[in-house]
Amino acid sequence: MRRIVLAMMLAAVAQGAQAADFPDLPVLRGSLRDGLRPARWQGFYVGGQVGYGAADMNFTGSNSAMTARLLANTVIENDMQVSGWPLFMGRTSERQTGYGGFAGYNGQWGDVVLGLEANYLHANFNGNSTASASRISGATLSDGQFHAVTASSTAAMQITDMGTIRGRAGYVYGSFMPYLFGGFALGSANISKSVTVSDQWGPTQVDALAAVPVTLTASETKNNQLLIGYSAGAGVDVLLAGGLFARAEYEYVRFTGSIDTNISTVRGGLGYRF
Repeated sequence: MRRIVLAMMLAAVAQGAQAADFPDLPVLRGSLRDGLRPARWQGFYVGGQVGYGAADMNFTGSNSAMTARLLANTVIENDMQVSGWPLFMGRTSERQTGYGGFAGYNGQWGDVVLGLEANYLHANFNGNSTASASRISGATLSDGQFHAVTASSTAAMQITDMGTIRGRAGYVYGSFMPYLFGGFALGSANISKSVTVSDQWGPTQVDALAAVPVTLTASETKNNQLLIGYSAGAGVDVLLAGGLFARAEYEYVRFTGSIDTNISTVRGGLGYRF
């Protein structure tokens, strides 16, 4: 009886030792590594998005060229440089919501993802500014007269569409892929400008101020004007199920030109990777 019990105990100990070694089997170690593989982001993808942002438009000096053309070869432009007056039209800020979409391609190397994406947002960012200034010459100008001049300037811009072509660099962490991006931006805007200059002159300053003014005006409107600039930002894509993912990001866009514009937006979206 003792021999039987002892044999059973030895068998149990041997079986326990084998069970203790069981988790180290190569098959299980391979399964564990498979579970830690990064999520797959490689391939083409498309998606839709909504956004909210602010556009800061700087109208300072935006009408200088128009004023110079209006007053070309006049005494007041040659002697008083009216087109260069700092009218302090300043900056305006406009906040709006928008919607759009995106499409791109990701290449993946382990945890690192590099890609190229086209991104579009339709919104309605508006801004306008008006300013005026008056001066009287301290001495007679080249025509022998004193001049009292008043210049008024108005400008408005409406940005309706903007898109970016961006390069992306991301790092996979579980189901999350935070990323940075940068690229160039294109926009479509409706721009209107107007300038009014009145001139009074006489042999003395008093006579100039009392004279009947002569007024010159100019205006122009450009619809669907192309804007060119650059973009940069950061975001995170989150894998939900299969190829479906959610996105949250921040984008900064700068358009340069006669009206310098900065647009900052936060966006949320859904996409699908094929």
